[in-house]
Amino acid sequence: MAVREGNLSAPERQPLGWQEPAFLDKDKLYDELERVFDICHGCRRCVNLCDAFPTLFDLVDESDTLEVDGVDKADYMKVVDQCFLCDLCAQTKCPYLPPHEWKVDFPHLMLRAKAFKFREGDTKWRDRLITSTDPIFDLLSVPGINRVANAAAKNDTLRELGRKYAGIHPKAPLPPFEAKTVSRWQPTHSGTGLAPRATERTTGKVAIYVTCYGDHNEPKVVEDLVAVLNHNGVPVKLLKDARCCGMPKLELGDLAKVQALKDANMPVFLDAIRDGYDIIAPVPSCVLMYKQELPLMFPDDADVARVKAAFFDPFEYLMLRHRDGLIRTDFQRGLGKVAYHVACHQRVQNFGMKTRDFLQLIPDTEVTAIERCSGHDGTYAVKEETYDKAMKIVRPVARKVIESGADTMGSDCPMAGRLIAHGVDVASSDAHREAEHPASMVRRAYGI
Repeated sequence: MAVREGNLSAPERQPLGWQEPAFLDKDKLYDELERVFDICHGCRRCVNLCDAFPTLFDLVDESDTLEVDGVDKADYMKVVDQCFLCDLCAQTKCPYLPPHEWKVDFPHLMLRAKAFKFREGDTKWRDRLITSTDPIFDLLSVPGINRVANAAAKNDTLRELGRKYAGIHPKAPLPPFEAKTVSRWQPTHSGTGLAPRATERTTGKVAIYVTCYGDHNEPKVVEDLVAVLNHNGVPVKLLKDARCCGMPKLELGDLAKVQALKDANMPVFLDAIRDGYDIIAPVPSCVLMYKQELPLMFPDDADVARVKAAFFDPFEYLMLRHRDGLIRTDFQRGLGKVAYHVACHQRVQNFGMKTRDFLQLIPDTEVTAIERCSGHDGTYAVKEETYDKAMKIVRPVARKVIESGADTMGSDCPMAGRLIAHGVDVASSDAHREAEHPASMVRRAYGI
């Protein structure tokens, strides 16, 4: 039976099918791009999400026929280049996702096209470099080298050279690299004297997948998350041997590398699960990889399914514990007005705004939740050709932060928070604003 638009059936993301012969067949890919682009042209409800849809609609509107058949297929990749796989179009907007008979999955189609481009060698060396987070981040956080890298990020002359030779926009906010990384400085275990208390869905022991970003750029976020978990009776283990989640390579279309990173991380995660640990990560994109992207790439892999079942967003986990009365509410201070950005890769996990709910437990705290894309996407906002587009996307978020009169601002995604703070600085004459991760906000409220 056909499923009509407006039905109440939940959308179903289908397996990616990336290992099937037709996946990278050029003719079949372009036929599917034309089919889906035609459906999107007739709908247009996603026009305000990212620049992929305005790019498509401009191509159509400027064509001779004013239809998709008038668009040169050589221009199709212009649309693909603007998609940063936030998944919002599929999860929050598109009425044609399965079980609808049209079976539109725009992000998966864009990923397929990116994989085709990667196979054809149609990727820049810069993009291959900046998505190789493990070796690059390891190098830039070496003591001494990190100071040079951080100084270069603040030097106008060197930033101009970065634009000329690497295509990195000179105004794009870049993260600092810390010599005192989590993997080098933080103890592997903390709260060892705490007795785990299990609930229906949680074991009461947490293994933190610190991620590339949490290890090298935001070690304080991981430290604060550990403190909050320990304060609430949860012993913690840091998974220091895990590698990149693969999201940067997914967005590049290098699916073989995604598989290699998955294969490297599975033993680390499975060992932790066998030892009775749940797994969380401080970056929503890394959580999403193991809760959605990899399960859709490897739908028959029992190990991937097992890791998915044990993986949680930090505040999803804390609110599950709160539901069973295991979260302390003895906060020592309020946070005042908080402008809280809900990260796209958190929204599409469909567990609700648990971070907002937790922050609202804190007395004297008023939370304004902002459900709009920040436009960062890890690499999109730092590239010369897309920085201005990212700044256009972040502008409404920055405006809402300013209008809220926030005392504190931040996002579950540290990269999004950094770009939002940059957007606020550009839009406002007020003093420089810093984004704060919600885990750090909560630690501050606890006074620990």
